[in-house]
Amino acid sequence: MAHGYAAKKDSHLKRLRRIEGQVRGLQRMVEEDKYCIDILTQVSAATKALQSFSLELLDEHLEHCVVDAARRGGPEAQEKVREASDAIARLVRS
Repeated sequence: MAHGYAAKKDSHLKRLRRIEGQVRGLQRMVEEDKYCIDILTQVSAATKALQSFSLELLDEHLEHCVVDAARRGGPEAQEKVREASDAIARLVRS
C-alpha cells in the first residue's frame, strides 16, 4: 500500500533537504559565534519550515490513509482516526 505522501515524495525530499541545509546553517552560525538574535531568527525559520512540512504531510495522511480506512470501516478506521488525533496533539504541543 502506498502512503499518502507517495505522489509528492520527490517534492517532500527536496523540502527536507532545504530544511537540512537550514539546520546545517545554524550549526555554522554557532561555530562562527554569530549574534544570538540572528541565530534565533534562523531557528524560527527552520521551525516554521518543519511545521509547514508536518501540516502538509498530515493533510495527505488524512486525505489518503484515514479516508481509505473510514471507507472500509471497522477497527482500522478507528485506529487511523486515533493516530491522526495523536499526531495533531503532538504538533500542537510542539
